[in-house]
Amino acid sequence: MDGGLARRNWLPCYVSGAVFAVCMAGTTLPTPLYSLYQDELGFSELTVTVVYAVYAFGVIGVLLLAGNASDAVGRRPVLLGGLGCAAASAVCFLGATALGWLFAGRLLSGLSAGLFTGAATAYVMELAPGKGSPRASLVATAANMGGLGCGPLLAGLLAQYAPWPLRLPFVVHLVLLAASAALLLGLPETVSRRRPLSTVRPRRPGLPPEVRAVFGPAALASFVGFALFGVFTSVSPAFLAQFLDVDNHALSGLIVALAFFASIAGQAAVGRIGEARSLPLGCAGLLGGLTLLACALWWHLLPLVVLSALLGGAGQGLAFRAALAQVAAASPADHRAAVISSLFVVAYTGISLPVIGVGILSGHIGLQDAGLVFIACMAVLVAYAGVYLLRRPGGVRV
Repeated sequence: MDGGLARRNWLPCYVSGAVFAVCMAGTTLPTPLYSLYQDELGFSELTVTVVYAVYAFGVIGVLLLAGNASDAVGRRPVLLGGLGCAAASAVCFLGATALGWLFAGRLLSGLSAGLFTGAATAYVMELAPGKGSPRASLVATAANMGGLGCGPLLAGLLAQYAPWPLRLPFVVHLVLLAASAALLLGLPETVSRRRPLSTVRPRRPGLPPEVRAVFGPAALASFVGFALFGVFTSVSPAFLAQFLDVDNHALSGLIVALAFFASIAGQAAVGRIGEARSLPLGCAGLLGGLTLLACALWWHLLPLVVLSALLGGAGQGLAFRAALAQVAAASPADHRAAVISSLFVVAYTGISLPVIGVGILSGHIGLQDAGLVFIACMAVLVAYAGVYLLRRPGGVRV
């Protein structure tokens, strides 16, 4: 009886987590389909990376301009708006007969993720018994990263084994979004004192002096981790097809999904390892993942691509959850939201600008060499962050 009651108490938290996962799945749904769009619309690898990166600009824009909207108008209205943007994005991809539709779809996808990132995380934790428990935090983390992983996995399976590869994944996602909206309407609102939308003000990133020593390495590790995800979700299917003769969309989607699932495992491990050790260990994992990816590019070995996704994803999970926790703990209470926004802006810059750089370089020196240049640059950044963490006063040796 007590066990059943406990499960019922946690049910709203799990349902809101499922809604979170459905929305985030839409942001990575096109990943294994880009090669099909290239064949149909005839654009270059650079265009693929720009189409992908437009998503990050949408996320950053929402975080800066309306990241605190759900604190004012309530969680459910903002999340319903996010589901609406996700549905509009799916419609754009469904009607994609020209490149402009893809840009519009990715921008709307970024807006949906920007609306969900903060509001859904808060909502999941507020709906849990004993708000803010580690278990609730893990549900939010798993919903976010798990949704990102399920997107390419679902699209790859449908594109490979079902008809209408450029249409059916988005039809399925629209159905899931409609079901999510119905579930969301059945959940309670957790913001009791709501204010008009006109009270929402742009959130300016801030960095008080006492946070800077912690923020620097945390931001570098977050930048590299998200950049690694950016490359995996934008150009890895092209590399798999060109150099490893992997034209199975389901396999391409699975490899990308593994990086996100490994990130969940890494974030879950932070509680056991401890935040102080998790950040340098995460940097080591990212460096190992980058090294394996370089070897995979050089020797054209599929197992190394898989291992790089697993190790790099786990490193990203360790580093980002620890970075977020350390930055939040070091921030003054009246600046905490602004500092955390700054960290997310750095992270989403990492998922966009380096990816565009790879696209530009690939047009001049080829995709393989462009990937190696990217890896070298990211390896220098994350190695610097890791060494700094180990050598700074009070640093933890692992």
